[in-house]
Amino acid sequence: MKSVAIYCGSSGGNQPLYAQQAQAMGQELARRGLTLVYGGGRVGLMGAVADAALGAGGRVVGVIPKFLADKELAHTGCTELHVVDTMHQRKLLMADLAEGFVAMPGGFGTLEELFEVLTWGQLGLHGKPVGLLNVAGFYDPLLALLDHMVGQALLRDENRQQLLQSASVPALLDAMAAYRPARLEKWLDENKV
Repeated sequence: MKSVAIYCGSSGGNQPLYAQQAQAMGQELARRGLTLVYGGGRVGLMGAVADAALGAGGRVVGVIPKFLADKELAHTGCTELHVVDTMHQRKLLMADLAEGFVAMPGGFGTLEELFEVLTWGQLGLHGKPVGLLNVAGFYDPLLALLDHMVGQALLRDENRQQLLQSASVPALLDAMAAYRPARLEKWLDENKV
């Protein structure tokens, strides 16, 4: 794994720990020589992770659509900044550039990006690790929902286990580096759950 896409909020949230962990992520990526691929903004948690990676000498690749470049204040200090036409192009280019994915605290966009790459992995479209940095229990309700989906036989436990998780930046990146995708058959016959 040489590059990691980080999905996180373009706002900072109301907990200082979110920004602290975004900075820790950026610094740790740089320390490990991993390229940060992210949404290209210079504000909120996105800006915090990018600034920290750059400050630690890391390589940062931003991908931002034209219509958000002004709203999210495109980060002109990135090692590379790709300005694309649409959100779909942004997500596809980020997925192509990244060899792993991490969701940190964020909103609708963060969840949408997380679930898209999880679904692509479930369908066998990639074998890249997908992680959740569960800062201060931020994602506990989501993890409980996923477990509920497994309990209701709407999500296979094998697929649920594809989402790596930790509250620790180094532990999460270690788990992602060690990740080997399980070859799971998505399509089930009527005799399988």
